[in-house]
Amino acid sequence: MSETVHLGLAESDLERLGGLWTAREIAQQPAMLRETQNLLMQRRAEIEAFLAPLIAQPNLRVILTGAGTSAFAGECLAPVLSRRLGRRVEAVATTDLVCAPHLYLEADTPTLLVSFGRSGNSPESVAAIELADRLVRSPSHLVITCNADGALARYGKGPRGFTVQLPEATHDRSFAMTSSFSCMTYAALAAFSGIASMESRIDSIARAAEAVIAQYTTVMKAAAAEGYQRVVYLGSAIFKGLAREAGLKLLELTNGDLVTMFDSPLGFRHGPKTIVNDRTLIVVFFSNDAYTRSYDVDLLEELRRDNDAARVIAVTAQDGVGLPEQDEVRVPGLAVAEDVDLLFAYIVAPQILAFFESLRRGLTPDNPNTSGTVNRVVQGVRIHELS
Repeated sequence: MSETVHLGLAESDLERLGGLWTAREIAQQPAMLRETQNLLMQRRAEIEAFLAPLIAQPNLRVILTGAGTSAFAGECLAPVLSRRLGRRVEAVATTDLVCAPHLYLEADTPTLLVSFGRSGNSPESVAAIELADRLVRSPSHLVITCNADGALARYGKGPRGFTVQLPEATHDRSFAMTSSFSCMTYAALAAFSGIASMESRIDSIARAAEAVIAQYTTVMKAAAAEGYQRVVYLGSAIFKGLAREAGLKLLELTNGDLVTMFDSPLGFRHGPKTIVNDRTLIVVFFSNDAYTRSYDVDLLEELRRDNDAARVIAVTAQDGVGLPEQDEVRVPGLAVAEDVDLLFAYIVAPQILAFFESLRRGLTPDNPNTSGTVNRVVQGVRIHELS
């Protein structure tokens, strides 16, 4: 009987290398996205009954919140959802909100706090909800979590809340969040965009992610073997949040050994570009929007003229980037899709690169920080009483 293989490695080898959960959770994302959509369809009536009267309020404010990767899900979605809903939708990390609540919470503005949490047990997550209840006169809570037993999940079942419980398999057991990030992001997108309307989009999204895993795992493994010292992720608009998440995955899985940076293509010229040297890999996420994409193309052409970076890779759903084939991650089937649909396939290649960079350094991807200075669920946070 043949063994199950994830990212080109048999499960027995992955277990020996300490990377079984990370590889499995990266590889399962297309299936988990489909399962998340099915789950949302089953609960569609409940979710819409909770959200509809809130969204109907013209002065509703929506805050997308979480810590770390969970916060970056909000950064990816906030501009899209604000435009879609015609309401204020802002991404404010719990790590910002908790330490300065009076700067972020408005007493007289009806507020829906959307809390993302893999475990739902981060101290800041619960504190953010409690602060909103204390400082906002009309608060509501939508909890999107992967852990049915977490503190967030329990809080979301209260009188002002609603919990969207994602499939158990998305409660990633690896140190780094992968399928939890993609499925929490997707769940929020669907909940606010119309769950039924996503039925016609989910297959293309999942198939694109499958294609990246199938076609580019060996490419990312080879890239990891090239020995870069610095990696820069760049993305315009919603892809800036994705660039931040991509950089974090690399930082986490290499235990801080690989220097990473994120920015927008326009912002990169304003100082951060000084990081580029002949050991730097630059990855650019390309927009499908023609106007936004023009700025992505401009920077790519500039980087090619500079010829300072060791390598530039474009992650794109369209033809015409102009790089050699080996320097393009081509995402099929989404050339006319909205940018937000690209998030789920685009993040896969950086996750795979981070996985193989971890292995190349002799680390165990499931737990790369063996010293315990950082943890899967954050520790050491003291929540201070607000006077």
